[in-house]
Order: sequence, then C-alpha cells, then structure tokens
Amino acid sequence: LARDGACPPPEAPAVGTTMRAVLQPCYGGPEVLRTAVVAKPQPAPDQVLVRVVAAAANPLDWHGMRGDPYIMRLSSGIGVPAVARFGVDFAGVVEAVGS
Repeated sequence: LARDGACPPPEAPAVGTTMRAVLQPCYGGPEVLRTAVVAKPQPAPDQVLVRVVAAAANPLDWHGMRGDPYIMRLSSGIGVPAVARFGVDFAGVVEAVGS
C-alpha cells in the first residue's frame, strides 16, 4: 500500500466477545481514524485489558497518526501503521490481567 494510498476498511471481527475501538488503518489527519467493532483481545502474560472511560490526545499521538516526521515510520510501519490501535493516554477500569 502506497504512503498516500486509500485507507482499507476495518476487518470484521471473529465470532465471540467484541468491543468498540478506534483504529488508524493508514497515516493522515483525524479523518483516517475509524471506529469499528473488533474482537476483544486476551491479555498476554505481561499485559492488562482496560475498558477505557476517558482518553486524551497528545503530541506523540498527533505525530504518530500523521507519520510525520517520516523517520518515525521506521519503527511504526513504512507504508501503513504496523499496529492499527491509536492513542496512549487513557483512564479506565481493568477488565482482565495476564498471568
């Protein structure tokens, strides 16, 4: 997928427990963010699953969303973001913990 290509639509979740999520399928401004119903993940041994109650955007989110400066794409995905999840500042309730 080219750097300025169209954003792909979100994939349908597998059957089972689902949740709503904000996804970033490609680089760009706020218009590239999508809300979608996704399969609820199971936390890995060193992770927690949090039901988000409030979220905020910071300069890191802004630059990551836009993929600017381009050098950031070396670690986050060259053509499209390697991970479609968006945002790092949030508050919520822990729903599950890994081992």
